[in-house]
Amino acid sequence: MSIAKVKGATHGSEKIDRQKFLDINQEDTLFIAIGNSARSDDGLGWAFLDAIKEMKNFKGKTAYGYQLQVEDAERLSNFPKVVFIDAYAGEDDISFEWEKTEPVNDFTFTTHALTPGAVLYLCQDLYEHHPQAYTLKIRGMDWELKIGMSEYAIQNLNEAMTFFSQMIQE
Repeated sequence: MSIAKVKGATHGSEKIDRQKFLDINQEDTLFIAIGNSARSDDGLGWAFLDAIKEMKNFKGKTAYGYQLQVEDAERLSNFPKVVFIDAYAGEDDISFEWEKTEPVNDFTFTTHALTPGAVLYLCQDLYEHHPQAYTLKIRGMDWELKIGMSEYAIQNLNEAMTFFSQMIQE
């Protein structure tokens, strides 16, 4: 079984503050999924968002994107809380990671694909708005052009979904 990193704590640890998750599951929170379902496991973010939208107790607003762009800074400026959801090719034994995300001035040569931290930085710089932000990274392993995720990614998605649904139960 995989493990999950949650703000330095392991999934199931007493250190996880469930109240913070309840505070995030509000109508004024934007959940933005980044990915591409035509690239196998890169669709993890979209699949997660599709699943949480079906939960009866989910309250947030949702948005989908292939990648984060400069224009997303304006979208973020309309919300006090933001959760980014994306696939990643991280450590083998980690199924997903949940982390606080801060603004970072980390622009590369191109502005076509920005990090969550870079979009937060733009939001702060351009709109003088600093939303509370988190990133959920779900581990994948197959990035080929094809529809459908690997069994490994589906397992990690299910673990992230179980964790999230338990944390937002009121």
